Amino acid sequence: MRTYIIRRLLLVIPTLILVSMIVFGGIRLIPGDVVLQLVEEHTFVSTSEADETIDAIRAKLGLDVPIHIQYVRWLNGIFTRGSIGVSLWKGTEVSHLIAARLPTSIELVLLSTLISVSFGITLGAYSAIRQDTFTDFLLRGIAIAFLAIPNFWIGIMVIVFPSIWWGWIPPLDYVPFFEDPIANLELFLIPSLLVGLASIGWIMRMMRTMMLEVLRQDYIRTAWSKGLKERQIISRHALKNALIPVVTGIGNSLPILIASSVVVEQIFSLPGVGRLLLSAIASRDYTIIVGATMFIACTVVVINLIVDITYAYLDPRIQYR
Repeated sequence: MRTYIIRRLLLVIPTLILVSMIVFGGIRLIPGDVVLQLVEEHTFVSTSEADETIDAIRAKLGLDVPIHIQYVRWLNGIFTRGSIGVSLWKGTEVSHLIAARLPTSIELVLLSTLISVSFGITLGAYSAIRQDTFTDFLLRGIAIAFLAIPNFWIGIMVIVFPSIWWGWIPPLDYVPFFEDPIANLELFLIPSLLVGLASIGWIMRMMRTMMLEVLRQDYIRTAWSKGLKERQIISRHALKNALIPVVTGIGNSLPILIASSVVVEQIFSLPGVGRLLLSAIASRDYTIIVGATMFIACTVVVINLIVDITYAYLDPRIQYR
């Protein structure tokens, strides 16, 4: 197992380098020029003066050299100064901007995980217990719908239709948790539910499958033959064994939650890392785009690494191939 863990750790390095190269080069292929935007929005000069200003800004921002040299300079800044760059528009360290918005994204993902796990496990287990009944078919259809319908579309509908029909919209003014916990949770309730919809559907289907498999085991039949009540059989015997593969698979759903939160933050005006990334894309702030994307990529890689190591710990037969 030690060899497996070491090789998985070493695999993280080329993965992150490849991701950084794709993001760093790909973002510069987007049509438009951030320097031209800076000049157009902040200066009013003649054509000749504008050309000189553009060249000066490009040189100051380090955009006057080829992409591969910019990439080497960016890596050098990370390893020598611990800096992932400075915002082209704000002149602020990207790491500080991410740190300021990180608590919002963490709260959104944590609440989404809590909601998806609670509803997914409960509804999935109940669907298995009531197999082939109307309730089972209904819950299976709901799970498929959660997996199929984009959460950002539902988010837009949640804002548009209630405002038209009843003149009500979800709260959109951000309130820090420690300032007003109740108002903060009211603000995060609907976005967290929307982010977790796909995970709810996946967990429901997985939980139902595992529960059906466990309920067919011999020891469950023995428990029924002893005259134990249904609640005792489900809670003491079936549920615990069915949860093992579901719990280990929840770690794989976290990257989906992180990706879903990016758009949902924008829809509900939540000042998180995802909204920071989308606003940076709109303004072509290369350093924020690269920094925020790499932060999300590192988070996903670390989560997958922890899941893989957990697999190796739980099952020593797993080996690296």
